[in-house]
Amino acid sequence: MSAVRTCPGLYCGRTELEENTWSECGACPRGYRTNASSYCVQCTDEPTLYDWQYLGFMVLLPLVLHWFFIDMVATGKKKGSTVTQHFCALLEILIGTVAALLVLPPAGSLALFVCTPKALSDWYTLLHNPQPDYKETLHCTQEAVYPLYTIILLIYGFSLLLTVILRPVVLAWLKNSPGKKAIYCALYFYPILVLTHTVAAGLIYCAFPYIIIIISMMTSASHFSNKMDQSAPALLVSSVKNSRNLIILLGHWLIHAYGIISLTGFKELWYLTLVPAPALFYILTAQFTDPLKIHND
Repeated sequence: MSAVRTCPGLYCGRTELEENTWSECGACPRGYRTNASSYCVQCTDEPTLYDWQYLGFMVLLPLVLHWFFIDMVATGKKKGSTVTQHFCALLEILIGTVAALLVLPPAGSLALFVCTPKALSDWYTLLHNPQPDYKETLHCTQEAVYPLYTIILLIYGFSLLLTVILRPVVLAWLKNSPGKKAIYCALYFYPILVLTHTVAAGLIYCAFPYIIIIISMMTSASHFSNKMDQSAPALLVSSVKNSRNLIILLGHWLIHAYGIISLTGFKELWYLTLVPAPALFYILTAQFTDPLKIHND
């Protein structure tokens, strides 16, 4: 092997052929990536905790969007119908995720073999095709983070298919349910999620803990700002006594905790004590930022 010349570029490699011979430099086959010696080696790493947390975040995105649109469409309707649709959306995402794990190596198992990302450039091999001697470009585009890129597309594809198949059946069973609009919303936000993932997967992988924390704080503030009475006692009482508000608040706290754990990796769990901080900060300071009071003063 030492007699084989290394390939130019970061991701060009050689594939082993018959009789201990090697191919010309090029893109490695699917499920392989090049090593330091320019040999294409199979992806056999186990996903790290951070990898699983990233996959969890990407799965949470469509689930939260499903629940948001179901809740928005079903405002003022029967709670039983809304809860059933929420459960159906959860089932769609879970089955879609399990199906994606089962079809990827090792096939038929929930385990996963990956090529662990080592740099942001691993997600964008298209931008790193070398041009030896500034002549012909050597095309070595490949999925160097296999299968962390394609598994998201599989999950979204399976989940959307299940949404189109299962949700109409559930709505027909519920009768007079306004959930059709939530299905239409899914037909819009899934392509948007796919496009976002296609373009910014590497950036999301590196920054998703910060994205979770920032978005959870923003949406928590947005939830409280919709209340007519912005006094601290009213906000606190409505958050505890109203079951819908309590579920939304606890949901924000769980997502915020997920972001903190993704950032710290279970190493500094005392940061979890800060989970209620954004909600408490808003409740305690909202009365000082009421535009009506500022204008009257």
